[in-house]
Amino acid sequence: MHPISSAQKENIISLASNGFSACYIASKLGIGRATVGRILENLLPNHYTPLTGRPPKLSTTDQHAILAQITSGKSANAVQATNHINSIISTPVCSETVRRVLRKHSLKAVVKKKKPLLSARHRKKRLDFALKHKEWTVEDWKRVIWSDETKINRFGSDGRQWVWKKKGEGLISREVQETVKYGGGNIMVWGCMGWNGVGHLAEVEGRMNADQYMSILEDHMLPSLEESGISEEEVTFQQDNDPKHTSKKAKKWMEDRNITLLDWPAQSPDISPIEHQWVHLKRELGKYPKAPTGVWELWDRVVEVWNAIPPETCQNLIESMPRRLEAVIKAKGGHTKY
Repeated sequence: MHPISSAQKENIISLASNGFSACYIASKLGIGRATVGRILENLLPNHYTPLTGRPPKLSTTDQHAILAQITSGKSANAVQATNHINSIISTPVCSETVRRVLRKHSLKAVVKKKKPLLSARHRKKRLDFALKHKEWTVEDWKRVIWSDETKINRFGSDGRQWVWKKKGEGLISREVQETVKYGGGNIMVWGCMGWNGVGHLAEVEGRMNADQYMSILEDHMLPSLEESGISEEEVTFQQDNDPKHTSKKAKKWMEDRNITLLDWPAQSPDISPIEHQWVHLKRELGKYPKAPTGVWELWDRVVEVWNAIPPETCQNLIESMPRRLEAVIKAKGGHTKY
């Protein structure tokens, strides 16, 4: 590599100071582009090389308008934001241009999370519950037996499933979620858990009413309480506000057996740790290589996976209760990340 003379360096600096790009200077003086760039970096570290190529379609002001539409909630997606910006600029842009603007400013598209509808009354009840129990420690939550019901499908799940594949790759077997007519069957199960592990699991037959619920409590909840390691005087039972749970029959059943109920707020699955236990159960069921041949085999699998859940899993979930209540208080009774 031939050394660059002082005269050539002066020419480079002179041309750059007059606004010419490094590419133009290299072509004009017959010097390599990298050499020109290195000299400018050393001698003019603050040198600004004029931008070349197509000018941006959206000005800084336009980009801020797009961001404001999205962050304020006035536009729910890039298509709506595109329609808005095209109504105020002279040259329309496509939605992909708007998406690039959003990604440039560290925004990304995510799937909306389904959460229960919260009225003002629901928010107040949730906040009241969180404030009332915010001083409870993990030791206090150890005395609670948590209960809930869930539906388990024979094929797949009710939610969206994701799979990774190579770009340009055609349809592959692992990205197919097989279905059958009429859903292939499902079962409803009732379960409970405490600090020392999961309780007895019950299959719900048909549509549960108050009578079947009391039968489940008698045959499955009471034995679970006895095996929980918590004395009857200290145990507290949690259930949601489903009508069959709050029926007169169910209330009388609880009163006759001196069972203390947790004053649970409606529309609050995010506060209950057993909701995440169901997620764990269904994730483990998804590890079976083949779908069950029928609902009976599905039930056998559910029982096997449920009974294999270690106490540590329950304990980790129950230990999150103080954090869950903090999130509710922070959200003023609104939705939380849980």
